[in-house]
Amino acid sequence: MEAGYGDGVPDLVKRFVVYFYRHIRERNIREIQSMYEVSFAKLTDRFFKASSWPPANLVAGLVDGDHVFCLLYQEMYFRHLYAVTQPSLQQRVESWQNYQALFNVILRGNVNMQLPNVWLWDMVDEFIYQFQSFAQYRGRLHEKSAEEVALLRKACASGFWDISQVLTYLQALADKSGIAQDLSTSSSEQRLAQTDGYEAQRSNVLKMLGYYSLLGLLRVHSLVGDYHGALKALAPLNPFKRKNLLTPRIAGANITLYYYAGFAYLMQQRYLDAATCFNTILGYIARVKQQYQRSSQYDQILKKNEQLYALLALTLALCPAAQRCVDEVIINTLREKHGDKMHRMVQRGDGLHDELFGYACPKFVTAAPPKLDGSHIGVNTNQEAYRLQLRCFLGQVTTQSTLPGLKQTLKLYTSISLPKLAVLMEQDQAAVRSQLMTLKASSSCKTWSGQGDAAEGTMQPAIDVDFYIDTDPETSVEMVTISDVKPVRRHGEFLARHISKFEDIIRDLNAPPPAATPGATPAARAPSGPSAVAAY
Repeated sequence: MEAGYGDGVPDLVKRFVVYFYRHIRERNIREIQSMYEVSFAKLTDRFFKASSWPPANLVAGLVDGDHVFCLLYQEMYFRHLYAVTQPSLQQRVESWQNYQALFNVILRGNVNMQLPNVWLWDMVDEFIYQFQSFAQYRGRLHEKSAEEVALLRKACASGFWDISQVLTYLQALADKSGIAQDLSTSSSEQRLAQTDGYEAQRSNVLKMLGYYSLLGLLRVHSLVGDYHGALKALAPLNPFKRKNLLTPRIAGANITLYYYAGFAYLMQQRYLDAATCFNTILGYIARVKQQYQRSSQYDQILKKNEQLYALLALTLALCPAAQRCVDEVIINTLREKHGDKMHRMVQRGDGLHDELFGYACPKFVTAAPPKLDGSHIGVNTNQEAYRLQLRCFLGQVTTQSTLPGLKQTLKLYTSISLPKLAVLMEQDQAAVRSQLMTLKASSSCKTWSGQGDAAEGTMQPAIDVDFYIDTDPETSVEMVTISDVKPVRRHGEFLARHISKFEDIIRDLNAPPPAATPGATPAARAPSGPSAVAAY
C-alpha cells in the first residue's frame, strides 16, 4: 500500500473511479465530461489539494484491472501531480512511459471510446508541457549533485522526453487520424465542424488527438526556434481558414493556435500575418473570457491575453502599417495598455523591446540536452535558448532602429534632395542612402495570400510612407520624392459591428419588462438588458 493512503482510498474517490469507468465503457460522453471537469476538481479540492491522487495500482481492482482505463487514470494522476508538487526524475520518467503506452494503444489498436474533446486537448497540452518542463529540469545543473546528474544522463540516454520522440508521436497521431484528408474534404470538414468531432458510430479519440497534435507540432517547433517548421506543421489547419477550427469552445486550443502562429510570423518578419493572428485571438478572448470566470483556466487566459497585447505592441512598433489588420476596439485597448511604450519604442526607447519580448515570448527550450559529462555541473543552461531567440529578435529591431526618424522626416516633404536630407538627419549621404534602401526593402513583407498553407505567401505592401529616388536632370542632384500612403478604411467591418450593436439595443428595448416579485423592492428586481448578462 502506498505511503500516505493508510489502509485504502477514500470511499468517495472509490465511487468516482467506479462510475467514471462505467461511463467510459458505456460511451456516455455527457457524464464523462461532467465527472472529468466537475467531480474530479471537487474531489481534488477536498482530498488532494496539496498531495497526489492515489496511484493506479490502488484503484486497479475497482475497474477489473482494465489496462486502458488505468492508463487514462494515470494521465490525470500525473497531470495533477505536476500541478501540486515538484515531480522527481523518476516520476517524470514514469509519466513519459505512461504517455508512450497510452499513445501506442491508440495508434496500434482499434480504440472504440468516446472521450470529451477538452480531455483530449488537455492530454496533448500536458504532454508538451511535461516535455518542456523536463527540458528545463535537465538544464538546471547548478541545482544537482553528481549522483543526480548521473541519473539524468541515464534517463537522457534512454530517450525519455527526447524531442525527436515527442515530435514522432505527435506526427504519428496526426497521420494516423487522417485529419489532413478530412480537413481538405468539404463534406468531412462540415460534418466534423457540425458535430465538434463527435460521431455516434465512430470514436472521436484518434481523430481529435490528431487535430490537437497539429497544434502540438506548432508549439514544439516554436519552442526550439524552428518557426518555418512550426508553420509548415499547420498545413492542414491554416489559421486564416476559420472554418477548419473544429472546437471553437475550447479556449486553450484556440489560444495556442493563434499565440504560437502569430509569434512564428513575428519572428519571421511577417508582420501583417502576425497582426492578423493576434487580432483574431484577442477578439475571441474578449468574447469568451467571461464564460471562464469561474474556471481554473481563467487566470491563464487573462495572462495570455496580456502577453498577446504585448506581442501586438511589438508588431505594430516594428510595422505601423500592420495596424490596418487590427480592429478599432483592440487598437483602443492596446493604446490604453501599451500606448506610451509603443511611442517610446518608435522613438528608439532602450530596453522596451527586450522587456516586452521577455514577458510575452514562449519559454524556449534547447532541442539537445546539455553536456552531462561533468563539465557543466553547476551551470544553468536554461537561458541559452531564450538569449539566442532574443538576439535574433533584437537583430530585427536594430536593423529598423533608424527608420522611424527617417520616416518622420520624409513625411514633412513631398520632395527633398539627398544632401539636404543628410544634413537634417545629421549623417553623411552614404549612410542616409543606405537607410533609404533599408526602408525600401522593409516596405513589403511576405503575407498569406489566400492560397497554400500557413507558411506560404506573397510579398505585399506594408508601409505608411512611400518614396522613390531619382536624379534631377538640371542639377544632377539625387532627389527623394515622397507620397503618403493612405490607410485603407474597412468600412464593411465598421458598419457590420455597429449594425450588430444597434440590433442588440433594439432587442433590449423591445424585450418585455421582467415580472416584479411580490413584495420585492425595485432594487431587488432582476435587471434586464446588458446588465442582466453581466449579473449572470
